[in-house]
Amino acid sequence: MKKIFLYIIIAILSFSTISCGKSETVKDGSEGKAVVEPQSTVASAPIALPVKDPAGNDIVIPKDINRIISMAPSITETIIDLGLGDKIIAIDKNAKGKKGLTEGIIEFDMMAPDIEKMMSLKPDIVLTSGMSDIDGNKEPFKALKEAGVCVAVIPTSNSIEKIKADIMFIADATGTNLKGRGIVENMEAEIDKIAQIGKSISEKKTVYFEIAASPNMYSFGNGVFLNEILEIVGAKNIFADKSSWISVSEEAVVSTNPDVILSNVNYVKDPVSEIKSRKGWESIKAVKNGDVYYVDNSASSLPNENIIKAMQEIAKAIYPDKY
Repeated sequence: MKKIFLYIIIAILSFSTISCGKSETVKDGSEGKAVVEPQSTVASAPIALPVKDPAGNDIVIPKDINRIISMAPSITETIIDLGLGDKIIAIDKNAKGKKGLTEGIIEFDMMAPDIEKMMSLKPDIVLTSGMSDIDGNKEPFKALKEAGVCVAVIPTSNSIEKIKADIMFIADATGTNLKGRGIVENMEAEIDKIAQIGKSISEKKTVYFEIAASPNMYSFGNGVFLNEILEIVGAKNIFADKSSWISVSEEAVVSTNPDVILSNVNYVKDPVSEIKSRKGWESIKAVKNGDVYYVDNSASSLPNENIIKAMQEIAKAIYPDKY
């Protein structure tokens, strides 16, 4: 079952650059701009390089990193925000088209990386989420490691604290510690601001958040950063009593009668209209009141600093009179 959920997440990530048609998108005035900007652009002071990656593996990071292969879109975005986009020499294909990458950059299949080609690129470091390991290949980068290439695994994090730690690992590993701290501090400031408003909300609205559309609907319970975001903005996930990523039925959603429905599905032309038109859903409060909204897919799917954009959109969608 865990493997199935991982494939679902990979499928969602693979659609992260697809247009969402004319969905009702919550506007925050920052479209096309990075929500989180580092406070400091001063070069980082020398610090001790990490000796273990977030997965607990022993690693030896080169002092000078000029050639980076990033095998996860969330990691790629963070490297770019740290000002190192020009040092990325290859990416996984799910990160194609992200601003800040060199035109014509080499792409790899996350699920079947071409190790020989990677080795020919002579990377200083390869950063991966571990998603390449799920199809029976437990050590897809073994040959790279044996050749002396540093391979650091950053497992997909499901809490805001772990996401911040991942950002700092990448910053520390690449000599951009001060920029990393600036990104994390700005995240914390925005979260605190939103949390203060969230705490003041006594009548919490119930929310259904759809990450995969009908007929194979998926959502999430607790233990996922999106659930954490809902709690911070002062709302309640209708599946908060469940755990992790979950398959859900239409009957379960209808019976809970959520106040608001959110969707980050972007492989359907118009996910908001599709939800509103579902047979039997017309009685749901969110549908009756028109409280069905699309939330930016990339910001709400990728565990990095850009979850702040998703948090802002979610807050404004659920409580437009509060945020």
